[in-house]
Amino acid sequence: MTKIGQDTLKTRRTISVGGKTYNYFSIPDAGKALGVDFARLPNSLKVLLENVLRFENGGTYKVEDAKAIAGWLEKGQSDREVPFRPARILMQDFTGVPAVVDLAAMRDGMLKLGGDPQKVNPLVPVDLVIDHSVMVDVSGTADALRKNVDIEYERNGERYEFLRWGSAAFDNFRVVPPGTGICHQVNLEYLAQVVWTNDDAGDTYAYPDSCYGTDSHTTMVNGLGVLGWGVGGIEAEAAMLGQAIAMLIPDVIGFKLVGKLKEGVTATDLVLTVTQMLRKKGVVGKFVEFYGQGLTHLPVADRATIGNMAPEYGATCGFFPVDEATLGYLRLSGREEARIDLVRAFAQAQGMWRDDSTPDPVFTDTLELDLSTVVPSMAGPKRPQDRVVLTEIATSFGRELPNLAAPGAPPADSRVAVAGANYDLGHGDVVIAAITSCTNTSNPYVLVAAGLVAQKARAKGLKPKPWVKTSLAPGSQVVTDYLMASGLQAELDALGFQTVGYGCTTCIGNSGPLADAIVDAVEDNKLVVASVLSGNRNFEGRVHPNVRANYLASPPLVVAYALAGTITKDITTAPLGNGHDGQPVYLRDIWPEQAEINEVVHRVLTREMFRSRYADVFKGDEHWQGIQVEMGSDTYRWNSGSTYVQNPPYFEGISPEPAPVGSVTGARVLAELADSITTDHISPAGSIKKASPAGEYLLEHQVRQDDFNSYGARRGNHEVMMRGTFANIRIKNELVPGIEGGITKHYPSEQVMPIYDAAMKYKAEGVPLVIFGGKEYGTGSSRDWAAKGTMLLGVKAVIAESFERIHRSNLVGMGVLPLVFKPGEDRKSLGITGAETIDILGLEDLKARMLLDIVIHRPDGTETRTQVQCRVDTADEVEYYKQGGILHYVLRSMAGVKVAA
Repeated sequence: MTKIGQDTLKTRRTISVGGKTYNYFSIPDAGKALGVDFARLPNSLKVLLENVLRFENGGTYKVEDAKAIAGWLEKGQSDREVPFRPARILMQDFTGVPAVVDLAAMRDGMLKLGGDPQKVNPLVPVDLVIDHSVMVDVSGTADALRKNVDIEYERNGERYEFLRWGSAAFDNFRVVPPGTGICHQVNLEYLAQVVWTNDDAGDTYAYPDSCYGTDSHTTMVNGLGVLGWGVGGIEAEAAMLGQAIAMLIPDVIGFKLVGKLKEGVTATDLVLTVTQMLRKKGVVGKFVEFYGQGLTHLPVADRATIGNMAPEYGATCGFFPVDEATLGYLRLSGREEARIDLVRAFAQAQGMWRDDSTPDPVFTDTLELDLSTVVPSMAGPKRPQDRVVLTEIATSFGRELPNLAAPGAPPADSRVAVAGANYDLGHGDVVIAAITSCTNTSNPYVLVAAGLVAQKARAKGLKPKPWVKTSLAPGSQVVTDYLMASGLQAELDALGFQTVGYGCTTCIGNSGPLADAIVDAVEDNKLVVASVLSGNRNFEGRVHPNVRANYLASPPLVVAYALAGTITKDITTAPLGNGHDGQPVYLRDIWPEQAEINEVVHRVLTREMFRSRYADVFKGDEHWQGIQVEMGSDTYRWNSGSTYVQNPPYFEGISPEPAPVGSVTGARVLAELADSITTDHISPAGSIKKASPAGEYLLEHQVRQDDFNSYGARRGNHEVMMRGTFANIRIKNELVPGIEGGITKHYPSEQVMPIYDAAMKYKAEGVPLVIFGGKEYGTGSSRDWAAKGTMLLGVKAVIAESFERIHRSNLVGMGVLPLVFKPGEDRKSLGITGAETIDILGLEDLKARMLLDIVIHRPDGTETRTQVQCRVDTADEVEYYKQGGILHYVLRSMAGVKVAA
């Protein structure tokens, strides 16, 4: 760990637990030293305060940082920034592979600067969980898991070989092999400790567990009282290499929970309600902290479900304080008793313990939810915050159909024959029903509920409709253990919900193929078919390229919609089908009572299951152990023929001194985009089309279309990812109205072509590029390639109405300017058509959040001058930008080149 600071405030204390002495930095005593009572400081900010106290050194960390947090209490907000170093880093393989590629490239760059490549090593613990690569190629069969695992290793051998090399080459870096579980569930069940410990100069220190993750749903661990959030891979790399990340002390929105959930209401219904409320409130870039008497009735599994969805409600985190429920979960999940005792003692000593007598913290603002008012809900058809009450799903779909349908689609009630099948298809038919994603597969209550629905449906004689592709992708192997022990896995198997893999499948776009006849019926007749999944993301083009309507739902509702086969009828009143006796069976006939669910969970879920499954978690199966890699090399031997892993060009020609920053002149508009452009739009994770720049590249490199894999799996190859930037099949570039997909118009030739081709043409012409966007630019996953690809295409600035937090930071980290229109202006009011050239002036004297002049030169010779705010937010970010990006800054620092502090 980074060396402990100088402790100017003299807050270092000791605590004895179980005969062992721990050093810690006392928040109450810091309050005494500063003349402030920190008792009512939000617990999430207490984690930031402790971080300052522990590392305070008069340099990067100052006493003034602690005073700034104390000042927050006066107004519930602050314009000051403080540094933060997390205890550890969590990665999944889609985002982790490019991060390890960057580390390997940095070792090469270190050699170019005359330094020691061994200096490029994580300084804090890093865990990478391989969980995003398994696809649902096979489903609905007893051997689905085995076959999907075999295919996964065959597809991803190059990537896995590279990760095994990394696990040996880098210190402080562990890899959890494929088939273990989803990174967030593994984090919740095993990696997280709530209170972290480490040795420094012979002393053992205790401090809050905290975590940066390269997946936006890192916030799931907030449900356990661990402060963590998603960052871009770029930021994570800087943090793992010892850089403190400066952040504005956030507003903290208090979300008060009272009462308890009613019968028949699930944690999924609750989280969709919370997501909608917080999106309406507006919490982007803010902390959300839950409090109130309702927490007493909310188990950690439900809290983790709410924490998981923080990216969907836009917050940096959705934090829950430590209490008896936290300790109970730690005990159930197999943590050591000594650790559990330390968590209690530490939280109580620091004033971070919650019970019903705890006074409410001070918050920037608050909102409240009576849990008893939550009703069964889903969200869709294309955004997780668009909650729809279950009783209104059918009518809601009817209203949305005209917006979802492609031009020339048939009428709403049309049905078409499916070749070679004894059924037909129509708008709203469910073709994918997937129990998937970390959000819900970590929660035994909703998974047992799904199993009980399957059991009761099977007893009645119901089966899923034949056009529905069913799958179950548990978040960890413990899920299989308790479903097997309860007998419910057999019931799910009987309805086609066999386990297809342990990982993030349908929710990330790894839904696998639909039957050819179904695809033909959908494409030939422009049908708007649906998916129902227990995930957290349902953005356009994400789940499956042929599925335009996607609904998030609880696992038991996923089973119910597989039985119904359509979202065009109200399943709360219409029958799901007819049973053995020919009589209609309704949802109420197969829905379990909460007492029944609780009985099964408490009877079958045991501490021994967790301890057994995680006893040798890094070993892997015979596939993993059989991977042969060259060990002992400080630098990676890049294979020029690989289509998965390539040495990125970031450090080509790197010099000890960066080139001076200057104004951008004569820039062309590469794309003009509307509101809510997601990182999925910018850098898709799903399938690669044959007729696309990325597909053409793979074909040129003798990769068969069947072996294209996904953009997510190929994130270690910048050549694929550059070509995939802005290549989402549903993205709409306003420079070419009426066209979907990654297409633009090149100026002045006015040729219409793929965005990648245009960018390369502009590059050859020496023309810099800009992107224009609307509100919430870059929402969604913490996808570093959305920034990397933007930079590699030659984009110098993105000018939008507002940015999502992580993507803004990622753009700065890659040396791309995020710029925000002044109030009352946007791309429309400025009349941007793409025919203009753009100047961005004043960069020679760049300062944090300064106003910059832009000049819009129009084809008729006229000019429009205006100002935009530069969203390079901190002094550190200004230096990152001047250095060419955060990785260049870190590399020069490690090589001993003097850079600004």
